[in-house]
Amino acid sequence: MSKIKPGDIISYREMCMKEDASLQRGMNYKIRGKASVILMSLRKGAPYEDEVNQDGQILIYEGHDVPKNENKNPKSVSQLECTRNGKHTQNGKFFQAAMKYKDGLQAPELVKVYEKIKDGIWVYNGVFELIDAWLQDVGIRKVFKFKLKITNKTINERNRRRESDDLEHNRLIPSSVKFEVWKRDKGRCTKCGSADNLHYDHVLPFSKGGTSLMAENIQLLCARHNLKKSDKIE
Repeated sequence: MSKIKPGDIISYREMCMKEDASLQRGMNYKIRGKASVILMSLRKGAPYEDEVNQDGQILIYEGHDVPKNENKNPKSVSQLECTRNGKHTQNGKFFQAAMKYKDGLQAPELVKVYEKIKDGIWVYNGVFELIDAWLQDVGIRKVFKFKLKITNKTINERNRRRESDDLEHNRLIPSSVKFEVWKRDKGRCTKCGSADNLHYDHVLPFSKGGTSLMAENIQLLCARHNLKKSDKIE
């Protein structure tokens, strides 16, 4: 499978193949000892209150509830840092990584973020640095909140961190824009009508002053037409 880039639209199966894991849960700390992955959604009715702030540069990600086999109403109890036998939950693993960064004990954990666009369809939002975490009161319970900042760093196959030369993707396209563009373009390339290997593309490239905040400057392109266009202004 070819290298995935921010803005690429893939199926759930392709996402699992890319990460070499069955992504059954939204939080995945160091899959097979390699990259950390989180799945987010800002769709109406999403189970968690994720937020995107500062023009797409900051993601506030909500931790995950206890499994339904432990409580029939997970939304009625606080999210847990540890299981009953004392092992860290996914919340706990990400929380500890954030605290170690804040205490100067390690570099920020790099996290790959995928966002659900519709059932079975996901977009790769890029790599984020985990820079903070806290417990927040929400009604009668406490939930974890994680602060992540988009970065130009990448994670290679050996999980070594390096700086990327690609500086174009330094902010998220807002979810509302993604939804509008997907609906407007009917889930197909605007050049050839292909529904395969799609990518959210800036009509006027971000590097040339184009915005990520307006659907008018975002279009769906297939891999062939995205590569052909590159960063040229049409």
